[in-house]
Amino acid sequence: MNFILYSDVNDSSISQSLGRPEYSYYFVLKAYRPVFESLGRVHVVSSVAEVDPLYRQLLAAGEDSLFLSFTPPQKTPTDLECPTICVVAWEFDSIPDEQWDNDPRQDWTQMLARQGRVITLSSHTARAIRRAMGEDFPVLVLPTPLWENFAAIRSHHTSAPVNPGSTLEIKGCIFDTRTLGLNADALIPLLPTAEELAALEALRPPPLTLKRRFVIARHYLRLWALDLGKAQPTPVCRTYFLKQWYWEGIRDVLSDGAHERMANALPSIAGPQPIVLPEPVPRDLPDTTGQVETRVDGVVYATVFNPKDGRKNWHQLITAFCWAFRETDDATLVLKITQSDLSSYYDELMTLLAQLSPFACRVVVMHGYLDDPQYARLYEAASFYVNASRCEGLCLPLMEFMASGKPVIAPDHTAMEDYIDERVAFVVKSSEELTIWPQDTRIIYRTLRYRPDWGSLKTAYEHSYQMAKAQPQDYRRMSRAAIDRMHDYCAFAPVQQRLSDFFGLAPQACVPATVTDNASC
Repeated sequence: MNFILYSDVNDSSISQSLGRPEYSYYFVLKAYRPVFESLGRVHVVSSVAEVDPLYRQLLAAGEDSLFLSFTPPQKTPTDLECPTICVVAWEFDSIPDEQWDNDPRQDWTQMLARQGRVITLSSHTARAIRRAMGEDFPVLVLPTPLWENFAAIRSHHTSAPVNPGSTLEIKGCIFDTRTLGLNADALIPLLPTAEELAALEALRPPPLTLKRRFVIARHYLRLWALDLGKAQPTPVCRTYFLKQWYWEGIRDVLSDGAHERMANALPSIAGPQPIVLPEPVPRDLPDTTGQVETRVDGVVYATVFNPKDGRKNWHQLITAFCWAFRETDDATLVLKITQSDLSSYYDELMTLLAQLSPFACRVVVMHGYLDDPQYARLYEAASFYVNASRCEGLCLPLMEFMASGKPVIAPDHTAMEDYIDERVAFVVKSSEELTIWPQDTRIIYRTLRYRPDWGSLKTAYEHSYQMAKAQPQDYRRMSRAAIDRMHDYCAFAPVQQRLSDFFGLAPQACVPATVTDNASC
């Protein structure tokens, strides 16, 4: 069997694609690839246009093929000769079963019915699909097999509740609340003093005199007359000159009623003026092209997210941390940002941190791309991983830190219900809330997600810190449980068995090629 794999993002574009809506599909494809290689030959294509020519070539050689599209159903092609199956990452309690914008592809039930089966990343997604497609619809729940990828980290690193000191590096920039000089008072607009008001008043131009009005009128009427006398007069210019004469010379002496009558009679001259917005002032953002580093120690909490992803609930994640540890100087939160555009979140994040100041704890923000060795240092530096999401399709970073032996703080909803409980995590309570399908341009409520409880999140921070400082044996037990959970959930062998049973194929090998993925959201 030949497996043809495709994702919108590939090896050459991933570093420039951080923050794109479906960029994490790249990491799913990369993690799945060794499993497919154990069942047949794998061909990774960079374009959908390559699929059918490759399919016909293999068919001519007497070989079967299957195209696996690591894209949402509405973006999966429907006109290919090659048999197609979609790999779906989805985090809501229902799938789109309606169409909008006159686009039938938006109705996932039609798209999945064409393919006849589907691969999902979680039991939560599988239930949502079966509710729409029927209980008998073939759905394979296949978590990404990543447990073996962290064997090297587990072999030379033992998770410690308190970090004695680790150096983190990144190609990009690092913001550290210990050096930012945060000040909430800077956010409060100050009223001008009497002297400043007097200075502003002195800059105000004096009222127009009759002579000055005459000069303005003569200037613009002269330009109007000159244009009128041209062999080929320009109506736009004539209107412009009269408009300038009206607004600069006489508008301020007319009552609102008189102006309204003028605007009705001569709309091109006295009508509303267009609003001219000032040019945005360029901001002096930090350089993101160099290699930078920082050192962290104490009880270190790590998280990986895209600030433009509304699911991630990162405001609560930060506020609960800063409030829980506002008087604790050895608690550090490391935010690894998976968004390439620093300007898209910089002001929002810095404003939030300033609003929370002063606090004794430390927040470190890492913006940029981490290569595999740099990510390994982040895995090792963390005492805990934190997730406060409203919903998840899988959450690779959470699984990766657990596979590295890190206990976590996380809810147990959506995809996380498959592997989160009290043995491996400080579970954050949550409740259901209405939301929209993210691609639905109508922006109407059709599905559910979850609302994490802020108080429960703050308590989880406090209890995890107490464990790290006073109960190291409990920490080690939870660390071991996280490793065991990931072994049972996403080791190569059980994932391979699920896949081979689904396709009715015999495995060719049982040892995966080691792949260390960058964490994704």
